[in-house]
Amino acid sequence: MILLSTIDFSLPLTDPVLKFLLILLIILAAPLLLNKLKVPHLLGLIIAGAIIGPNGFNLVLRDSSIILSGTAGLLYIMFLAGLEIDMSDFKKNSGRSLVFGLYTFIIPMILGTVVSIWILNFSTLTSILLASMFASHTLIAYPIISKLGISKNNAVSITVGGTMITDTLALLVLTIIVGIATGNADQTFWIRLSISVIIFALFVLLVFPFIGRFFFKRVHDNISQYIFVLSMVFFGAFLAQLAGMEAIIGSFLAGLALNRLIPQTSPLMNRIEFVGNAIFIPFFLLGVGMLIDYRAFFTSFETIKVGVIMIIVATAAKYAAAWLTQKTFRLSVDQRSVIFGLSNAQAAATLAAVMIGYNVILGTDPDGAPIRLLNESVLNGTILMILVTCTIASFSAQKGAHNLAIKETTDGDKKKENQNEHILIPVSNEETVEELVNLSLAIKSKNNTNGLYALKVIDNNNTDDNTVKISQQILQKAVSTAAATDTFIKSLLRYDLSIANAITSVIKEREITDMVMGLHKEKDIPTAFLGHILEGVLHKSSVNIFIYKPAQPLSTVKRHIVLIPESAEKEVGFISTINRVSNIIQNTGAKIVFYGSEGSLAVVKKLLKKIPGETSYITFNEWDDFLIVFRDIKTDDNLWIILSRKEGISYTPAMSRIPGYLNKYFQSNSFVLCYPIQAAINEGTRYFT
Repeated sequence: MILLSTIDFSLPLTDPVLKFLLILLIILAAPLLLNKLKVPHLLGLIIAGAIIGPNGFNLVLRDSSIILSGTAGLLYIMFLAGLEIDMSDFKKNSGRSLVFGLYTFIIPMILGTVVSIWILNFSTLTSILLASMFASHTLIAYPIISKLGISKNNAVSITVGGTMITDTLALLVLTIIVGIATGNADQTFWIRLSISVIIFALFVLLVFPFIGRFFFKRVHDNISQYIFVLSMVFFGAFLAQLAGMEAIIGSFLAGLALNRLIPQTSPLMNRIEFVGNAIFIPFFLLGVGMLIDYRAFFTSFETIKVGVIMIIVATAAKYAAAWLTQKTFRLSVDQRSVIFGLSNAQAAATLAAVMIGYNVILGTDPDGAPIRLLNESVLNGTILMILVTCTIASFSAQKGAHNLAIKETTDGDKKKENQNEHILIPVSNEETVEELVNLSLAIKSKNNTNGLYALKVIDNNNTDDNTVKISQQILQKAVSTAAATDTFIKSLLRYDLSIANAITSVIKEREITDMVMGLHKEKDIPTAFLGHILEGVLHKSSVNIFIYKPAQPLSTVKRHIVLIPESAEKEVGFISTINRVSNIIQNTGAKIVFYGSEGSLAVVKKLLKKIPGETSYITFNEWDDFLIVFRDIKTDDNLWIILSRKEGISYTPAMSRIPGYLNKYFQSNSFVLCYPIQAAINEGTRYFT
């Protein structure tokens, strides 16, 4: 009892331990409870915030700590939206995003202005500002979309792109209306606003990728990388505020700028999503709930009237925009539900607008009371609108996303070529383990979460106990790297007199389909090039083999150049090799350029027809003059060379000169040598002479 007396249990809670414990328990319980009721847990967190907040049981105040964490959560939502978007698909759908962005801006602006003037009897400036609040929206349902794995769906790309457009326009309207209302909208105001917005956008989109690539090339510490990303999010948000815009625009553009530097399958991406969804985003939702004051709806009929009208106008306008988008681009009903669910929620920009408008005082009435640009009824009605629109948005997004996820899963089940995918990663050097695992994660199919094997072979005659410890450390690093992406790697420690024999035995025992091996780290590639171990594995196995020499992290590669020999499409394993390359396109977002004969490129185009990504094709038949290709190689390019075992259909003697070329001209870039599955293996064949 004496100890308990030192803890302050008075309400609202002031003890930081108790406050944080209560919030964590709510974050934990909301999904577990509401998932059973089939209610989106996002909605549960908002309601929980209203219950524990100052207008509910007054358990927790919406103090600076809640506001700070909530702000981080809001920026996180927008950042993730920019980070997870498929950039090639985003560019492909940029026209559609523009159309949707204009639909979802113009319709609420017109409808909102008309209703505000003719029904609510507001002034023209107030009506336009209120309409801009209807036009903006917050991607509050995005975590649902991300969790169900449909963030690359066309409907999501269109909505995310449209969100940037409509929120930017809505916030510009807010800036202009406030400037006019306060008498500051002179010529200097317009010039300053235009220049600052242009400079801000160019700086984030052009300089951020340069800074990110420079950092990721040199710093490999996981914690440092995460802190760097978080710093860039807030730096982008700060620059947006400097430009006179809302911070959410800056965080979204920061996500777009870093998009290609953080692959979807990388451990860093997993950490970003984990921390955001576990801590920051729930804090934002709780903070939104704490703003809700239910008592205002029982004390003022005007508040109820304004709130109901705002809800009807905002919901009708956003639904009309989603419906027009569906009809314009012939989307499905489920895609329309996703678009409506993502775009109907009012929160971030709406809160910013109403608070700014509420604090702008135009004058005083005869009684001396301030005349505000947005009155108290609008302020309270906005809170009601936030609660209702977030509820509708959560249910709509969850329903549409769930149906789309089921459909995509069903379609994916039809692709049987990846059902038995097993990837072997022989490891020996601790420095290259992480990059070998990263390449394996990038080439694997999406649903393969436990088909990877890390192998370390120890000479049977080695009796040094320290060798075993080092080998176990190397295997553990491989396991830890994959585990950070929720992928399980089975570690294999094997004793054998021959490393090549050990690898080929594991290939047979584990039914391996693909193998990712590392090439020596020496700066100068020796004459033997592959070495006896690699040649022995090629000699005795017929699986897809990827021999990788990483000169830089895979995430910092700007472009992959794939060289295809003539008749390669006739090899047994060509299709599966191209499938692995297509996974690279989807998982890293980097550009890919294919060099090959017209026949080979035609097959590749057919295989990649439905795969989103930036791909280009260049006809190339001069393998006898291989140096031509190196003229196109730039810094941050990764070279993929599809080769053939000597008895293969596509084998050409010119392939024997590739080691010399790589040794002389390609020491600073990463490269991958690909040997597709071979139908038969002849004994005694050497692959480089």
